[in-house]
Amino acid sequence: MSGGAGGEAYDITETGAGGTPGERPGVPAGTLVVAELELKPALEAVLMVVDEPATEEHLARVLQRPRRAVALALRELSDDYTRQGRGFDLRLVAGGWRFYSRAAYADAVESFVLDGQQARLTQAALETLAVVAYRQPVSRSRVSAVRGVNCDGVMRTLLQRGLVEEAGTEPETGAILYRTTNYFLERMGLRGLDELPELAPFLPEADAVEGDSPEGIPSFDVDDSGDSQTDH
Repeated sequence: MSGGAGGEAYDITETGAGGTPGERPGVPAGTLVVAELELKPALEAVLMVVDEPATEEHLARVLQRPRRAVALALRELSDDYTRQGRGFDLRLVAGGWRFYSRAAYADAVESFVLDGQQARLTQAALETLAVVAYRQPVSRSRVSAVRGVNCDGVMRTLLQRGLVEEAGTEPETGAILYRTTNYFLERMGLRGLDELPELAPFLPEADAVEGDSPEGIPSFDVDDSGDSQTDH
């Protein structure tokens, strides 16, 4: 038997030496072919163990199904979880699908994960990350100019946490440029940068505030617990 949309077909009735459907040469007797598994439970099982959003193409390849069928099943699962009021939901984030705890139960999750400890980014790191998100690709000196403080230490922290990454160099100055990562989108629950809140108009243009702040702003050995004031 074969099936699929768009010309995609998968033979799932191949018989082994014993002639039993679902068995293939070289596969132990009784082993179920992946393509014969019920699709929705198979998707749930796989998504329970992913450590980053899984694309529809990847899931279709692993489960030996047409992408269209996988995409439909994922959306139906997501709708089912929402309708049932489950404590988790299935979301399309950063180009792939992954389970997330539902926002309505954030307090319970926070209580369990933190258990009295604070693991959030500091205000300085959040402000720096916001400037990068809205001005990317952007150099450290421009980020520092917008914030009015040196951001070297905070940028190192954001790099180490995988929230920003290098994105080439600025043609005019040779300064390293930075942008946000897919991990940033994942943590923010965004499909893409176009889903960022409309805050960019409220940020000043870097050229208007940069003044005499060159790329060579002195680097201070600071961590993300605070910033050092830039020299003016």
